[in-house]
Amino acid sequence: MAAPAVEGAAVTALRSVLLRVRHAAERSGRRPEQIRVVGVSKTKPISLIRQVYDAGHRCFGENYVQEFIDKAPQLPEDIKWHFIGHLQSNKVKTLLGGVPNLDMVEGVDNVKIANHLDRAVSNIGRNPLKILVQVNTSGEESKSGIEPSDCLGLVEHVKLRCPNLEFSGLMTIGMPDYTSTPENFRTLLNCRLEVCKALGMAEDQCELSMGMSNDFEQAIEMGSTNVRIGSTIFGPRDYAKKQLN
Repeated sequence: MAAPAVEGAAVTALRSVLLRVRHAAERSGRRPEQIRVVGVSKTKPISLIRQVYDAGHRCFGENYVQEFIDKAPQLPEDIKWHFIGHLQSNKVKTLLGGVPNLDMVEGVDNVKIANHLDRAVSNIGRNPLKILVQVNTSGEESKSGIEPSDCLGLVEHVKLRCPNLEFSGLMTIGMPDYTSTPENFRTLLNCRLEVCKALGMAEDQCELSMGMSNDFEQAIEMGSTNVRIGSTIFGPRDYAKKQLN
């Protein structure tokens, strides 16, 4: 009889992350299925993504447009892809054309990029694209994201002026080293409160994408609905392989 296949390290790590997500959700009084785990696979080979896919995971995220459009066509079409971070307006057509199964853009941070995405979606004729507005919660100039005081204005623009975009919520990346603090998370929570009150939205209609490998459990306990887990699942990054955005 053949020996059972040995589970890869990434799959073992995924199972551990999902268990930790379950426990954090329970501590916050929510069901685990209310938390989306995005497997952030930047700089990682297709073979490794495929292992995690074959274990049942379907939501993955990438940060660099060229790397993204190289990888996505080589992987199954039922993957729900997220683009994460600052997107340059001159890369919008390339991204949407190269990743037809793009499910969400996590970080629209200005009116210009919102308008570019809205036009590109219309021109392609695809279903409306889900977007999260990226908020700079740390006040660091090196970080992309709109100032918290301007968050509502950008959300209103997306909802009222961008019919091909579906406003789904807010996201933050945090500090320069990609860690976050409770203050960062609270700032995003306050932004959601302001947006939902002004626009008459229920809070559960406005997602919060906050929390990464180092702090996703705390983020979930504070209300995150979307956590972005990279190195904890896939191992340390090899930025020598990084493709330019």
